[in-house]
Amino acid sequence: MRTTIHKLKGANMDIDLVTPQVDIVWTQDVCPWNAAEGTHEHRCAVKNVSICPYFRGVEHLDTLLCSYPVLIKKNT
Repeated sequence: MRTTIHKLKGANMDIDLVTPQVDIVWTQDVCPWNAAEGTHEHRCAVKNVSICPYFRGVEHLDTLLCSYPVLIKKNT
């Protein structure tokens, strides 16, 4: 059976990579912008507030697309 994927506009969600690993059960990478500045201030998308200028979307399954211009250190 063929699966149809729809690209729908208007999603209103919160996405960040700042939750401490001890507070979640899934693996989460570190935001490269926060890592470069040694902060936890930057968020990918904040509901009704803002979208990071480097945020480029979400791929299946839960992979964020980011264009921040540095190498990303994976949380392993």
